This record gives sequence, C-alpha cells and structure tokens, in this order.
Amino acid sequence: MKAIVVTDQAAGTAGMTLTERPEPPAAINDVIVQIHASGFVPTEMEWPSTWTDRAGRDRTPSIPGHELAGVVTALGYGTTGLSLGQRVFGLADWYRDGTLAEYVAIEARNLAPLPGDVDFAVGASLPISGLTAWQGLFRHGRLQAGRTVLAHGAAGAVGTMVTQLAREAGAHVIGTGRAAGREKALDFGAHEFVDLENDALKDVGSVDLVFDVIGGDVQKRSAALVKAGGTLVSVVGPAEARPTDGLAVDFVVEADRVDLGEIVQRVRDGRLRTNIGDVASFDDAIGALDPTTRRSGKTVIRVRP
Repeated sequence: MKAIVVTDQAAGTAGMTLTERPEPPAAINDVIVQIHASGFVPTEMEWPSTWTDRAGRDRTPSIPGHELAGVVTALGYGTTGLSLGQRVFGLADWYRDGTLAEYVAIEARNLAPLPGDVDFAVGASLPISGLTAWQGLFRHGRLQAGRTVLAHGAAGAVGTMVTQLAREAGAHVIGTGRAAGREKALDFGAHEFVDLENDALKDVGSVDLVFDVIGGDVQKRSAALVKAGGTLVSVVGPAEARPTDGLAVDFVVEADRVDLGEIVQRVRDGRLRTNIGDVASFDDAIGALDPTTRRSGKTVIRVRP
C-alpha cells in the first residue's frame, strides 16, 4: 500500500515521504479500514507517540495521522459491532501506525458508523476536533444552559466546534483569537469576539468555563476570569494557572463511539458545521501538510479519489 512515513523528528513534515509499506494485518478486536480520507493535526510532529512506543523505544519509520473515514475491509478475531463493507470514521490509537495510508489496522471500539449521506472528507475532519470539543465541554467542563464560555482559538478547527456545541447547549459564547478570525468566529456562532492582540481580556468579565487551546500567558489571564465553581479546561498540557475558586482540568481526547455518534448526527441535521480549510489529494498531501503555511480550518487528505 501507499503510505506517508516520517523518520526524523527534527525534520518534521519536511521529512515526510510517500512510499510503499506492507498492508497491516488485523489483530484481535481490530478491523482493517480502507481509508478514503484522513485528517491531520500539525502538532503530531511534536508528540512523543509519533516517534516512540509506550515503552519509549524508537518506532520509526512511522505513519502519522489519526483521523480517518473509510470502509471496513477485514475483521480481526473476536471483532464485533462492525461489518465488512461498512462505512466508518474514528480516531486511531496514538502509538500505532496512523491514517495517512491506504489501509489502517484499528481497534473496532475506536470507530463509529459513518452515515451514507456524510462525505468521507467531512467524516475525517470530525474525530479530533469534534471529540475534543464535546469531551471538554460536557465531560470535563460540565457545561449547562445559561453558562458563559470563553472559547480561545474560536476560528480554529477545535474552536469552531466548541463555539457551536456550547451555543447549542444554551451557553453564551465569547470567542477569542487573532483579528483575522473575528468574522469566522462570529459566523460559527460566537456571541462576542475578543482580539487577543489588541483587546483587553480582563474586560470580558467573569465566565463559567474557559476552553483553552493556547496556554501560556493567555491561560494565566483567563484563569483569573473563572467564577467560583467554574472550570478552566485545557488541551495544551497541565494548567499553569488555576482559578482561585474553581477547577483546572487538562485532558487528552479519547475515541468514543457514542460521542462520535452524537457529533455526526448534529452534522447530518445541520446543527453542526465542519471547518475544513484544504482538501488535498494523497499525491499532494506532503505539501498540503506544511505547517509553515498558515491555513484556516482543518486540512483533510483524500486518500482515495
């Protein structure tokens, strides 16, 4: 099969090559998915799991990518809940070869059915952004109607999901980011927008939930805005600052079939829009994944035309 592999952490995406790799076998409880589309997060090149196994041993050359949409072509021993020929989408294990390939071996529990009226590119754009937003807001942030949410990076792939889901849940959403993202953040449902480069974050007032995708000084200033009993949720590692009378929670997104089902149903009925920036062919994937070119929205690779 064709696959994109990486061998040198220092080189990042510049060290990617499109090459031939053996098709993966299906282990116990696995399925083999013929990948039609794959999402990609540029920070993968900085994750230890891209380069080493759980014991810290080098596992290169490795195949990056963790978001996928495709069709089940084989079932491992003991696999249940999915069937041959079924359309699926999901989130691959961090420490296994990933989804920038024509086929992937993945645990069946990490996949959910992809309805026939949802395009493969749309399905591949949802797992990390959608699950991160869903789990941060509802599992870790315990969001309820009537609350105020400060959503950092509101024009980004995760931020637009946070904004839409929070607003649908009855929250007042204050989006933040660079000035260039103002219109997109408002278009995706933010009630207000704060330009982090020019506006005073302290003038926002108190909020019930901060959803942080930035960290550093922005996180520290945001922690001071959290109301008593509120929560700062971070996806950029352990919180450097904690609310005086609230919680600080950092988490790593997890594959969850039920959560994926909730997300894709909202896409189907128009309650949730994807934020796809570029859709590139597999042959053009390496250039499309170059992080030095600033892009708006999620980059998706169509592995199969």
